Amino acid sequence: MSQPGPNNPPGALDEAAQQQLIQEIGRVIVRALPPGWQEATVEYRAIGPHSELVAQLLAPNGTVVPIAAPADATEPFTRLRHGMYRPERGTWISALYRLQRPGSYSVDFNGDFEPAWRAAPDGEAHAEELRQYPRAAANIPAWLARAAGAPAADPALRTAEVFDSNGRPITERPSVGPEDHEQVLAYLERAPIVLAARSYDADKLDPERGPAVPLTFHTDGRWIWPGAAGYYLRAHGVAPEPDLLAHIRGAGFRLPEVDERTREMAVALITGEAQG
Repeated sequence: MSQPGPNNPPGALDEAAQQQLIQEIGRVIVRALPPGWQEATVEYRAIGPHSELVAQLLAPNGTVVPIAAPADATEPFTRLRHGMYRPERGTWISALYRLQRPGSYSVDFNGDFEPAWRAAPDGEAHAEELRQYPRAAANIPAWLARAAGAPAADPALRTAEVFDSNGRPITERPSVGPEDHEQVLAYLERAPIVLAARSYDADKLDPERGPAVPLTFHTDGRWIWPGAAGYYLRAHGVAPEPDLLAHIRGAGFRLPEVDERTREMAVALITGEAQG
């Protein structure tokens, strides 16, 4: 079956074709890796006609070693980005491909946060992005709208679920792996605090600890979560809500600036829910 390419209409890849292309990219990457590799990441970043590809090896001791990116991966990444376009949502801006021996891999897609460009694209690239992959105004992040000269709507804030209806932490979730545990934890704990109490809540999974759970709320401008999310990940390995976790990974674990108006919106949402 031929794979839809950039000459096909955006969004032409169905789920099966996407998975096939993701596996093809993995094979291209593996062929380019040096002998003896154990873990590697390749990140493809693109906006309009501008694209970048960076790769690195991850040593068992945590050392990061930059390597030459597999140039042959650019074309299938481009096809994947084009084929995954969705009306109203646009397509992703960066994709982080992780591989571990002997055959484990994962891919995180980011459509909201600005990547850490090696060479900053010009404003025309941002405008071309929105012409080629149009989004609803509500889905245009502020950084993209500013660079493209397009209006941006206020992002809809989502609140992460940490507790079930009985007030206990939701533990039946995929775990956070050791490869990014600390990065996820840092994101959860270092995001701006918009509301805080002076007291602490009891640990629902280990009551003998006494009051230890921070009664705080954090936001990154897209999500709101209680301090309990970071606490239970650190103390008990309980992962945050899957959609929030995917969002954090898609952002490359980089916290954005959160303006005062967004913080106020978060507080209003938190207090409104509490009153309801």
